[in-house]
Parts: sequence; structure tokens; C-alpha cells
Amino acid sequence: MTDDYPIRRVAFVNLFTVLIRWLLGAIFLYLGLTKALHPVEFLKLLRQYDLTRDALLLNFLAAGLPWFEIFCGVLLWAGVAVRGTAVALSLMLLTFSLLVLHRALQLHAALHIPFCAVKFDCGCGTGEEFICHKLAVNFLLTALSAWLVSGRGKQFCVRYSLVRGSKLPRTPDLR
Repeated sequence: MTDDYPIRRVAFVNLFTVLIRWLLGAIFLYLGLTKALHPVEFLKLLRQYDLTRDALLLNFLAAGLPWFEIFCGVLLWAGVAVRGTAVALSLMLLTFSLLVLHRALQLHAALHIPFCAVKFDCGCGTGEEFICHKLAVNFLLTALSAWLVSGRGKQFCVRYSLVRGSKLPRTPDLR
């Protein structure tokens, strides 16, 4: 091992984290736009979860959620408030994964088919998917969001923190 191994490792981790940030940003931009461009279809899919009987609240969710995903995607791409955005996305992914799991368990019980054979459009913007695949993807996205919360990968950020006066930690000289 050479003396520059730790520096190379830090550089690799930081580059990996930036790529994760850009990937998650692109995914949430795409998924948010898919829902925002088809609000009536998204509203119909939200109804299947029976979240609320209040039509106004359900319409607010159907109208606002896609734009929140788009906003988070833009923040990740630009590198603004990355940790806060990643926390918000992690909480959103966890909440919706639990809702999707609950819906899948209902369908599993009603249709009397193996759990991983349950397939439905969960409203995520990707169309019909098998539940085991969807839960695995959501777990991966949640894990990647959690990785961003760790505070790595401050490179290529417009503003990493929203707190005035906060300074980015010094990184080793990568020359």
C-alpha cells in the first residue's frame, strides 16, 4: 500500500456519493414529473390506499406530492441542503413502502396468491410492478438516501448546508 491510499479512498467515496446524489435526483425528478403530468391517474391510484375520506386532502396530496418529489430531485442535483433533502426522501420512502406493503398484504389475502406474485400499480410512477421487486427498489433508494445523510460528497454542491456560516469540512488535497 502506498501513502496515498487513504486519500484515494476518500476521493472514491466522495465521487461515489456525488453520483448517488445525482442518480437519486434524476430518479425523483422523473417519478415526480410522471405523476405531475398525469394528476388524475395519480389521484385514482392514491384512492386505492384509503388514506383519507376527505376529498380536499386527497386532492392536495395528489397535487402536491409530485411537485415535492420534483423539488427534492432538483435540490439533490444542485447540491442544496443535501442532508435535509435526503432525510425528507428517506422518511417519504419509508412511509410509502409501508403503505405499499399494507396494500400488497391486502391483495395477497384477497387473491390467495403467493406474496411475491402480487402485482399492482402502486402510484410510484413506474407502472405495475411485482411487490417484492418494488419493496427491494424502495429499500435500495432508502439506503442510498441514508448514505447521503452521512454528510459525504460535498463536491459539486451549490450550497451543502442552509445554515449561514457553516463551513465545509476540509478534505485532503487530492493532487
